[in-house]
Amino acid sequence: MEDEIEVPPYFLCPISLEIMKDPVALSTGITFDRHSIEKWLFSAKNTTCPVTKQLLPDTIDLTPNHTLRRLIQAWCTLHATHGIERFPTPKPPATISQILKLLDDAKSPHLQLTSLRKLRLLASESDANKRSLEAAGVVDFLASLLKNNTTTHLDIASDAVTILHNLHVSDSALKNILLKDDVVDSLIVLLQRGSYESRAYAALLLQSMYEVAEPAQIMGLRKEFFVEIVQLLRDHISQKASKAALRLLMELCPWGRNRIKAADAGAVVVLIELLLHSALEKRVCEMALVALDQLCGCAEGRAELLRHGAGLAVVSKKILRVSHAGTERAVRVLSSVSKHSTNRSVLAEMLQVGVVAKLCLVLQVDCGNKTKDRAREILKLHARAWKSSPCFPDNLLSSYPS
Repeated sequence: MEDEIEVPPYFLCPISLEIMKDPVALSTGITFDRHSIEKWLFSAKNTTCPVTKQLLPDTIDLTPNHTLRRLIQAWCTLHATHGIERFPTPKPPATISQILKLLDDAKSPHLQLTSLRKLRLLASESDANKRSLEAAGVVDFLASLLKNNTTTHLDIASDAVTILHNLHVSDSALKNILLKDDVVDSLIVLLQRGSYESRAYAALLLQSMYEVAEPAQIMGLRKEFFVEIVQLLRDHISQKASKAALRLLMELCPWGRNRIKAADAGAVVVLIELLLHSALEKRVCEMALVALDQLCGCAEGRAELLRHGAGLAVVSKKILRVSHAGTERAVRVLSSVSKHSTNRSVLAEMLQVGVVAKLCLVLQVDCGNKTKDRAREILKLHARAWKSSPCFPDNLLSSYPS
Protein backbone atom coordinates (compact mmCIF):
# COMPACT_ATOMS: atom_id res chain seq x y z
CA MET A 1 0.00 0.00 0.00
CA GLU A 2 1.25 3.48 -0.80
CA ASP A 3 -0.08 4.99 2.46
CA GLU A 4 0.78 2.63 5.27
CA ILE A 5 -2.07 2.19 7.74
CA GLU A 6 -1.00 2.53 11.35
CA VAL A 7 -2.45 -0.19 13.56
CA PRO A 8 -3.28 0.90 17.13
CA PRO A 9 -0.79 -0.83 19.45
CA TYR A 10 -3.53 -2.30 21.65
CA PHE A 11 -4.80 -4.19 18.56
CA LEU A 12 -1.53 -6.14 18.35
CA CYS A 13 -0.74 -9.37 20.16
CA PRO A 14 2.17 -8.70 22.59
CA ILE A 15 3.82 -12.01 21.59
CA SER A 16 3.65 -11.98 17.79
CA LEU A 17 2.96 -8.25 17.15
CA GLU A 18 0.33 -9.32 14.62
CA ILE A 19 -3.21 -7.95 14.62
CA MET A 20 -5.47 -9.92 16.96
CA LYS A 21 -8.38 -11.86 15.48
CA ASP A 22 -9.60 -13.63 18.60
CA PRO A 23 -8.48 -11.56 21.63
CA VAL A 24 -8.51 -13.40 24.95
CA ALA A 25 -7.31 -12.30 28.38
CA LEU A 26 -5.24 -14.24 30.90
CA SER A 27 -5.85 -14.04 34.63
CA THR A 28 -3.02 -11.47 34.72
CA GLY A 29 -5.24 -9.04 32.77
CA ILE A 30 -3.11 -9.04 29.61
CA THR A 31 -4.91 -9.67 26.31
CA PHE A 32 -3.41 -11.81 23.55
CA ASP A 33 -4.54 -13.38 20.30
CA ARG A 34 -5.91 -16.83 21.15
CA HIS A 35 -3.72 -18.69 18.64
CA SER A 36 -0.51 -17.02 19.86
CA ILE A 37 -1.14 -17.46 23.59
CA GLU A 38 -2.27 -21.09 23.13
CA LYS A 39 0.95 -21.77 21.23
CA TRP A 40 2.93 -20.15 24.09
CA LEU A 41 1.12 -22.08 26.82
CA PHE A 42 0.31 -25.45 25.34
CA SER A 43 2.72 -26.10 22.47
CA ALA A 44 5.77 -24.51 24.11
CA LYS A 45 4.54 -25.64 27.59
CA ASN A 46 5.22 -22.30 29.28
CA THR A 47 3.65 -21.72 32.70
CA THR A 48 3.98 -17.93 33.00
CA CYS A 49 2.39 -14.86 31.44
CA PRO A 50 4.77 -13.77 28.64
CA VAL A 51 4.36 -10.08 29.58
CA THR A 52 4.17 -9.98 33.39
CA LYS A 53 6.16 -13.22 33.95
CA GLN A 54 3.64 -14.16 36.66
CA LEU A 55 3.16 -17.87 37.31
CA LEU A 56 -0.23 -19.01 35.99
CA PRO A 57 -2.60 -21.41 37.80
CA ASP A 58 -2.72 -25.08 36.75
CA THR A 59 -6.16 -24.55 35.20
CA ILE A 60 -5.75 -21.72 32.70
CA ASP A 61 -8.83 -19.78 31.66
CA LEU A 62 -8.73 -17.71 28.47
CA THR A 63 -11.49 -15.12 28.72
CA PRO A 64 -12.72 -13.68 25.39
CA ASN A 65 -12.25 -9.90 25.17
CA HIS A 66 -15.43 -9.12 23.23
CA THR A 67 -15.04 -5.34 23.48
CA LEU A 68 -11.57 -5.36 21.93
CA ARG A 69 -12.67 -7.81 19.23
CA ARG A 70 -15.53 -5.51 18.21
CA LEU A 71 -13.15 -2.52 18.12
CA ILE A 72 -10.72 -4.42 15.87
CA GLN A 73 -13.51 -5.54 13.53
CA ALA A 74 -14.82 -1.98 13.32
CA TRP A 75 -11.30 -0.71 12.52
CA CYS A 76 -10.94 -3.34 9.77
CA THR A 77 -14.29 -2.27 8.27
CA LEU A 78 -13.24 1.40 8.39
CA HIS A 79 -10.05 0.64 6.44
CA ALA A 80 -11.60 -1.83 3.98
CA THR A 81 -10.76 0.51 1.06
CA HIS A 82 -7.07 -0.06 1.82
CA GLY A 83 -7.40 -3.82 1.34
CA ILE A 84 -7.89 -4.72 5.01
CA GLU A 85 -10.44 -7.50 5.37
CA ARG A 86 -12.84 -7.80 8.28
CA PHE A 87 -12.39 -11.22 9.90
CA PRO A 88 -15.44 -13.21 11.01
CA THR A 89 -16.46 -13.54 14.65
CA PRO A 90 -14.64 -16.66 15.94
CA LYS A 91 -16.67 -19.62 17.09
CA PRO A 92 -16.64 -20.08 20.87
CA PRO A 93 -14.79 -23.19 22.12
CA ALA A 94 -16.86 -26.28 22.76
CA THR A 95 -18.13 -26.72 26.31
CA ILE A 96 -17.68 -29.88 28.37
CA SER A 97 -21.47 -30.39 28.41
CA GLN A 98 -21.61 -30.27 24.58
CA ILE A 99 -18.82 -32.83 24.35
CA LEU A 100 -20.42 -35.13 26.93
CA LYS A 101 -23.67 -35.01 24.94
CA LEU A 102 -21.77 -36.09 21.79
CA LEU A 103 -20.09 -38.90 23.73
CA ASP A 104 -23.47 -40.06 25.01
CA ASP A 105 -24.88 -40.01 21.45
CA ALA A 106 -21.84 -41.94 20.19
CA LYS A 107 -22.80 -44.87 22.41
CA SER A 108 -25.92 -45.36 20.29
CA PRO A 109 -25.14 -47.43 17.15
CA HIS A 110 -27.31 -45.35 14.81
CA LEU A 111 -25.82 -42.04 16.02
CA GLN A 112 -22.23 -43.21 16.39
CA LEU A 113 -20.78 -42.19 13.03
CA THR A 114 -22.52 -38.80 13.08
CA SER A 115 -21.25 -38.09 16.59
CA LEU A 116 -17.72 -39.11 15.68
CA ARG A 117 -17.73 -36.77 12.67
CA LYS A 118 -18.83 -33.92 14.96
CA LEU A 119 -16.05 -34.75 17.44
CA ARG A 120 -13.60 -34.78 14.54
CA LEU A 121 -14.79 -31.35 13.43
CA LEU A 122 -14.45 -29.95 16.95
CA ALA A 123 -10.88 -31.28 17.20
CA SER A 124 -9.94 -29.53 13.96
CA GLU A 125 -11.38 -26.14 14.97
CA SER A 126 -9.08 -25.05 17.81
CA ASP A 127 -6.52 -26.05 20.41
CA ALA A 128 -9.02 -25.07 23.10
CA ASN A 129 -11.43 -27.70 21.77
CA LYS A 130 -8.68 -30.32 21.78
CA ARG A 131 -7.96 -29.70 25.47
CA SER A 132 -11.69 -29.78 26.31
CA LEU A 133 -12.14 -33.05 24.42
CA GLU A 134 -9.29 -34.68 26.33
CA ALA A 135 -10.59 -33.33 29.65
CA ALA A 136 -14.05 -34.76 28.94
CA GLY A 137 -12.69 -38.30 28.54
CA VAL A 138 -12.79 -38.49 24.74
CA VAL A 139 -9.37 -40.18 24.55
CA ASP A 140 -10.45 -43.20 26.61
CA PHE A 141 -13.72 -43.47 24.69
CA LEU A 142 -11.96 -43.40 21.31
CA ALA A 143 -9.38 -45.96 22.45
CA SER A 144 -12.21 -48.32 23.43
CA LEU A 145 -13.93 -47.76 20.06
CA LEU A 146 -10.70 -48.48 18.27
CA LYS A 147 -10.16 -51.67 20.24
CA ASN A 148 -13.71 -52.97 19.72
CA ASN A 149 -14.33 -52.11 16.06
CA THR A 150 -11.27 -52.98 13.94
CA THR A 151 -12.66 -56.42 13.13
CA THR A 152 -16.34 -55.43 12.75
CA HIS A 153 -16.73 -51.75 11.82
CA LEU A 154 -13.55 -50.51 10.19
CA ASP A 155 -15.07 -47.10 9.38
CA ILE A 156 -15.70 -46.42 13.08
CA ALA A 157 -12.17 -47.51 14.00
CA SER A 158 -10.82 -45.26 11.24
CA ASP A 159 -12.70 -42.24 12.56
CA ALA A 160 -11.51 -43.00 16.08
CA VAL A 161 -7.82 -43.14 15.11
CA THR A 162 -8.15 -39.96 13.02
CA ILE A 163 -9.61 -38.01 15.94
CA LEU A 164 -7.02 -39.43 18.35
CA HIS A 165 -4.23 -38.22 16.09
CA ASN A 166 -5.78 -34.80 15.49
CA LEU A 167 -6.26 -34.23 19.23
CA HIS A 168 -2.48 -34.09 19.79
CA VAL A 169 -3.12 -35.64 23.18
CA SER A 170 -0.81 -35.16 26.15
CA ASP A 171 2.04 -37.53 26.97
CA SER A 172 0.15 -38.93 29.95
CA ALA A 173 -2.87 -39.71 27.76
CA LEU A 174 -0.64 -41.43 25.19
CA LYS A 175 0.87 -43.58 27.95
CA ASN A 176 -2.63 -44.53 29.10
CA ILE A 177 -3.56 -45.61 25.57
CA LEU A 178 -0.52 -47.89 25.46
CA LEU A 179 -1.60 -49.50 28.75
CA LYS A 180 -4.95 -50.56 27.28
CA ASP A 181 -5.10 -54.16 26.13
CA ASP A 182 -5.11 -54.79 22.38
CA VAL A 183 -4.95 -51.13 21.25
CA VAL A 184 -1.63 -51.67 19.46
CA ASP A 185 -3.01 -54.86 17.88
CA SER A 186 -6.02 -52.85 16.69
CA LEU A 187 -3.72 -50.27 15.11
CA ILE A 188 -1.85 -53.09 13.35
CA VAL A 189 -5.18 -54.28 11.90
CA LEU A 190 -5.83 -50.73 10.65
CA LEU A 191 -2.38 -50.70 9.03
CA GLN A 192 -3.28 -53.97 7.32
CA ARG A 193 -6.85 -53.28 6.22
CA GLY A 194 -7.57 -49.57 6.55
CA SER A 195 -7.80 -46.88 3.90
CA TYR A 196 -4.70 -44.90 2.98
CA GLU A 197 -5.82 -42.11 5.31
CA SER A 198 -6.47 -44.35 8.32
CA ARG A 199 -3.20 -46.24 7.77
CA ALA A 200 -1.32 -42.94 7.81
CA TYR A 201 -3.08 -41.77 10.97
CA ALA A 202 -2.46 -45.13 12.64
CA ALA A 203 1.27 -44.81 11.94
CA LEU A 204 1.36 -41.22 13.21
CA LEU A 205 -0.47 -42.22 16.40
CA LEU A 206 1.89 -45.16 16.95
CA GLN A 207 4.85 -42.83 16.50
CA SER A 208 3.50 -40.48 19.20
CA MET A 209 2.75 -43.39 21.54
CA TYR A 210 6.17 -45.01 21.29
CA GLU A 211 7.97 -41.71 21.77
CA VAL A 212 6.69 -41.78 25.39
CA ALA A 213 6.62 -45.57 25.91
CA GLU A 214 8.46 -47.48 28.62
CA PRO A 215 11.31 -49.82 27.53
CA ALA A 216 9.31 -52.93 28.48
CA GLN A 217 6.50 -51.85 26.12
CA ILE A 218 8.97 -51.32 23.29
CA MET A 219 10.83 -54.60 23.63
CA GLY A 220 7.70 -56.75 23.55
CA LEU A 221 6.65 -55.89 20.00
CA ARG A 222 5.75 -58.70 17.62
CA LYS A 223 7.22 -59.22 14.14
CA GLU A 224 3.78 -58.44 12.61
CA PHE A 225 4.16 -54.89 13.86
CA PHE A 226 7.35 -54.39 11.83
CA VAL A 227 5.88 -56.16 8.80
CA GLU A 228 3.14 -53.51 8.60
CA ILE A 229 5.51 -50.58 9.23
CA VAL A 230 7.75 -51.84 6.42
CA GLN A 231 4.72 -52.27 4.13
CA LEU A 232 3.70 -48.69 4.86
CA LEU A 233 7.14 -47.51 3.71
CA ARG A 234 6.92 -49.71 0.64
CA ASP A 235 3.52 -48.29 -0.36
CA HIS A 236 4.59 -44.60 -0.21
CA ILE A 237 1.15 -43.49 0.98
CA SER A 238 2.30 -39.99 1.89
CA GLN A 239 5.39 -38.12 3.05
CA LYS A 240 3.99 -37.89 6.59
CA ALA A 241 3.23 -41.60 6.74
CA SER A 242 6.70 -42.49 5.45
CA LYS A 243 8.37 -40.22 7.99
CA ALA A 244 6.27 -41.75 10.78
CA ALA A 245 7.34 -45.24 9.68
CA LEU A 246 10.99 -44.18 9.59
CA ARG A 247 10.77 -42.59 13.03
CA LEU A 248 9.24 -45.77 14.41
CA LEU A 249 12.16 -47.81 13.04
CA MET A 250 14.62 -45.29 14.46
CA GLU A 251 12.95 -45.29 17.89
CA LEU A 252 12.28 -49.03 18.20
CA CYS A 253 15.18 -50.82 16.53
CA PRO A 254 17.77 -50.16 19.28
CA TRP A 255 15.65 -52.09 21.82
CA GLY A 256 15.82 -55.82 22.47
CA ARG A 257 15.43 -58.01 19.41
CA ASN A 258 13.49 -55.38 17.45
CA ARG A 259 16.23 -54.83 14.88
CA ILE A 260 16.23 -58.55 14.09
CA LYS A 261 12.43 -58.55 13.73
CA ALA A 262 12.60 -55.47 11.49
CA ALA A 263 15.34 -57.01 9.34
CA ASP A 264 13.34 -60.23 9.01
CA ALA A 265 10.32 -58.11 7.98
CA GLY A 266 12.28 -56.68 5.03
CA ALA A 267 13.16 -53.26 6.43
CA VAL A 268 16.71 -53.20 5.04
CA VAL A 269 15.57 -53.86 1.47
CA VAL A 270 12.89 -51.15 1.66
CA LEU A 271 15.37 -48.62 3.08
CA ILE A 272 17.84 -49.34 0.27
CA GLU A 273 15.09 -48.94 -2.34
CA LEU A 274 14.11 -45.66 -0.68
CA LEU A 275 17.71 -44.38 -0.76
CA LEU A 276 17.95 -45.21 -4.47
CA HIS A 277 15.44 -42.42 -5.28
CA SER A 278 17.43 -39.46 -6.58
CA ALA A 279 14.79 -36.86 -5.59
CA LEU A 280 14.62 -37.94 -1.95
CA GLU A 281 14.12 -35.13 0.57
CA LYS A 282 17.24 -34.54 2.68
CA ARG A 283 15.55 -35.20 6.02
CA VAL A 284 13.98 -38.44 4.75
CA CYS A 285 17.38 -39.56 3.46
CA GLU A 286 18.98 -38.85 6.85
CA MET A 287 16.25 -40.77 8.65
CA ALA A 288 16.60 -43.74 6.31
CA LEU A 289 20.36 -43.83 6.95
CA VAL A 290 19.81 -43.68 10.72
CA ALA A 291 17.38 -46.60 10.52
CA LEU A 292 19.77 -48.54 8.30
CA ASP A 293 22.59 -47.89 10.77
CA GLN A 294 20.40 -49.28 13.56
CA LEU A 295 19.55 -52.39 11.55
CA CYS A 296 23.18 -53.05 10.62
CA GLY A 297 23.87 -53.42 14.33
CA CYS A 298 22.72 -57.05 13.96
CA ALA A 299 24.02 -59.83 11.73
CA GLU A 300 20.61 -60.24 10.04
CA GLY A 301 20.55 -56.57 9.02
CA ARG A 302 24.10 -56.65 7.62
CA ALA A 303 23.35 -59.85 5.70
CA GLU A 304 20.30 -58.19 4.06
CA LEU A 305 22.39 -55.14 3.12
CA LEU A 306 25.09 -57.29 1.50
CA ARG A 307 22.51 -59.51 -0.22
CA HIS A 308 21.03 -56.51 -2.03
CA GLY A 309 22.88 -55.76 -5.24
CA ALA A 310 22.86 -52.00 -4.61
CA GLY A 311 23.30 -52.03 -0.81
CA LEU A 312 26.95 -51.03 -0.45
CA ALA A 313 26.85 -48.82 -3.53
CA VAL A 314 23.90 -46.67 -2.39
CA VAL A 315 25.34 -46.21 1.11
CA SER A 316 28.65 -45.15 -0.40
CA LYS A 317 26.89 -42.77 -2.78
CA LYS A 318 25.24 -40.91 0.10
CA ILE A 319 28.60 -40.04 1.69
CA LEU A 320 29.28 -36.30 1.23
CA ARG A 321 26.08 -35.98 -0.83
CA VAL A 322 23.38 -35.40 1.80
CA SER A 323 24.66 -33.67 4.94
CA HIS A 324 27.22 -34.09 7.73
CA ALA A 325 24.66 -36.20 9.61
CA GLY A 326 24.00 -38.32 6.53
CA THR A 327 27.72 -38.85 5.94
CA GLU A 328 28.24 -39.86 9.57
CA ARG A 329 25.48 -42.48 9.42
CA ALA A 330 26.62 -43.88 6.06
CA VAL A 331 30.17 -44.30 7.37
CA ARG A 332 28.78 -45.98 10.50
CA VAL A 333 26.94 -48.51 8.31
CA LEU A 334 30.16 -49.26 6.41
CA SER A 335 32.03 -49.55 9.71
CA SER A 336 29.57 -52.18 10.97
CA VAL A 337 29.99 -54.16 7.76
CA SER A 338 33.78 -53.88 7.72
CA LYS A 339 34.13 -55.04 11.34
CA HIS A 340 31.69 -57.93 11.39
CA SER A 341 30.67 -59.08 7.91
CA THR A 342 33.62 -58.93 5.53
CA ASN A 343 35.07 -61.68 3.39
CA ARG A 344 37.09 -61.54 0.20
CA SER A 345 34.08 -60.93 -2.04
CA VAL A 346 32.68 -58.18 0.20
CA LEU A 347 36.04 -56.39 0.31
CA ALA A 348 36.30 -56.65 -3.47
CA GLU A 349 32.80 -55.20 -3.88
CA MET A 350 33.60 -52.31 -1.53
CA LEU A 351 36.57 -51.47 -3.72
CA GLN A 352 34.67 -51.85 -6.99
CA VAL A 353 31.61 -49.74 -6.05
CA GLY A 354 33.71 -46.84 -4.77
CA VAL A 355 33.49 -47.33 -1.00
CA VAL A 356 37.27 -47.12 -0.57
CA ALA A 357 37.55 -44.00 -2.73
CA LYS A 358 34.77 -42.30 -0.74
CA LEU A 359 36.42 -43.16 2.58
CA CYS A 360 39.70 -41.68 1.35
CA LEU A 361 37.83 -38.54 0.32
CA VAL A 362 36.25 -38.29 3.79
CA LEU A 363 39.78 -37.92 5.24
CA GLN A 364 40.39 -34.88 3.06
CA VAL A 365 37.24 -32.82 3.74
CA ASP A 366 35.56 -31.21 6.72
CA CYS A 367 32.99 -33.74 7.90
CA GLY A 368 33.65 -34.14 11.64
CA ASN A 369 36.49 -35.77 13.53
CA LYS A 370 34.48 -38.82 14.62
CA THR A 371 33.49 -39.59 11.05
CA LYS A 372 37.08 -39.16 9.86
CA ASP A 373 38.38 -41.42 12.63
CA ARG A 374 35.84 -44.09 11.71
CA ALA A 375 36.74 -43.87 8.01
CA ARG A 376 40.45 -44.08 8.84
CA GLU A 377 39.79 -47.14 11.03
CA ILE A 378 38.00 -48.94 8.18
CA LEU A 379 40.77 -48.17 5.71
CA LYS A 380 43.49 -49.35 8.09
CA LEU A 381 41.57 -52.49 9.01
CA HIS A 382 41.51 -53.71 5.39
CA ALA A 383 44.62 -51.98 4.01
CA ARG A 384 46.34 -55.28 3.15
CA ALA A 385 43.42 -56.56 1.08
CA TRP A 386 42.67 -53.29 -0.69
CA LYS A 387 46.17 -51.95 -1.37
CA SER A 388 47.38 -55.28 -2.70
CA SER A 389 44.43 -55.62 -5.06
CA PRO A 390 45.13 -55.15 -8.80
CA CYS A 391 41.94 -53.07 -8.89
CA PHE A 392 43.28 -50.51 -6.42
CA PRO A 393 43.61 -47.13 -8.21
CA ASP A 394 47.03 -45.49 -8.10
CA ASN A 395 45.51 -42.08 -7.38
CA LEU A 396 44.33 -43.30 -3.95
CA LEU A 397 47.79 -44.22 -2.70
CA SER A 398 48.66 -40.70 -1.58
CA SER A 399 45.46 -40.28 0.47
CA TYR A 400 45.37 -43.78 1.95
CA PRO A 401 46.25 -43.71 5.67
CA SER A 402 49.49 -45.45 6.60
